[in-house]
Amino acid sequence: MVLDKLGEALSNALRKITGKGFVDKAIVDEFIRDLQRALLQADVDVKLVFNLSNKIRDRVLNEKPTAGITAKEHMIKTVYDELVNFLGRETGSVELKKQKILLVGLFGSGKTTTSAKLARFFLRKGLKPALVGCDTFRPAAQEQVIQLGSQIGVPSYASGSDAAKTASEAIKKFSDRDVIIFDSAGRNALDADLANELKNLKDTIMPDEVFLVIPAEIGQVAGKQSEEFAKLVGITGVIVTKMDGTAKGGAALSSCSIVKAPIKFIGIGEKVDDFEQYDPKRFVSRLIGYGDLQSLIEKAEEIKSPELTKSAENMMSGKYSLQDFYEQIESIKKMGPLKQVMQMIPGLKMPEGILEVQEKQMAKWKIAMDSMTDKEKQDPSVIDASRITRIALGSGLKDEDIKELIKHYDRTKKMMKMVGGKNLKRGGFAQLAKQFGMKM
Repeated sequence: MVLDKLGEALSNALRKITGKGFVDKAIVDEFIRDLQRALLQADVDVKLVFNLSNKIRDRVLNEKPTAGITAKEHMIKTVYDELVNFLGRETGSVELKKQKILLVGLFGSGKTTTSAKLARFFLRKGLKPALVGCDTFRPAAQEQVIQLGSQIGVPSYASGSDAAKTASEAIKKFSDRDVIIFDSAGRNALDADLANELKNLKDTIMPDEVFLVIPAEIGQVAGKQSEEFAKLVGITGVIVTKMDGTAKGGAALSSCSIVKAPIKFIGIGEKVDDFEQYDPKRFVSRLIGYGDLQSLIEKAEEIKSPELTKSAENMMSGKYSLQDFYEQIESIKKMGPLKQVMQMIPGLKMPEGILEVQEKQMAKWKIAMDSMTDKEKQDPSVIDASRITRIALGSGLKDEDIKELIKHYDRTKKMMKMVGGKNLKRGGFAQLAKQFGMKM
């Protein structure tokens, strides 16, 4: 997951609270110390960290809990609310209309790849996008735009060494397209040459949106760079890239607090579909271990996988069979790594290494389940020693492989019961989820 270490630290800190019989100042102070340590290790600015922790401390100690929730639930909800505010309460919505979008950012931020991901997003929404390569500084940048456009089936244009002229020509060429996305040049620093080029480019394009593309790995300078770009060309939204490659993305995520512009999208991998709209409520829910089943269902619907949609709904109702697991393996390749999908399941914290199960292991389990009867997949409790041997022989595997599959299933089933019993729509988790506004 993005920010694995931060998520784990926050989950552990919140778990300490749920294990207490009451909440007092000492418990609050201990949590605040854990929170500060976690955020600072994630490279969040010190001033922002202390502002956030002071808000949480003040609300928890001085604000009266809403009727019907305990002091512990009030504290957890307060932490959730303030983290959402901190990371930008506004959901990363974009209008699905005819528009021009300019991407800006420093060298190495991932603007060119992001332009293709953004075009792919609009394409899947039923619009007609086009790509324009205005980066005349980086060698082969314009060629990359052409190649990416070809890969995703989107028309592209890049010509010459004059960025403004290229943009002007592209606007005429793509007058029939719904969304024109302009990739701009970057430098190692925001120098005078880059500043003049971006100003000129903006005046030529007159964009409806100016998105700052900022890598998660950027560290503490994220805030300063965001401020400089905002003053120069005006920033209407932020796209955080490379969220899969660092444990220190806190600075980039919190940059929205500095420029007062919402995070619109996050890049979570190298593939063109590893790109999602940013929803702070869902992001924080996943970060602190409360999952995001709604996103899981939406992803399944997006790739037109009724089996996976049904599987997610079974999880929400507390039902989960080996058949569901089998159908997940079938559909998972279309959705990305298993790790990303499993993190959407509330409270599901898998033992070390389980989420990084190799494709080879997954393939073994699928082969094993192909040798099972429908009854065995629907009710694995009937699988005794003789059935294990039969399944192993039928699939060309060892008894140990079948036992490992069943053990994995049992762990998953048990963890689901822990977060809400047989029905996730009832119980303590569901009550708290409703306070968060999560759909159950």
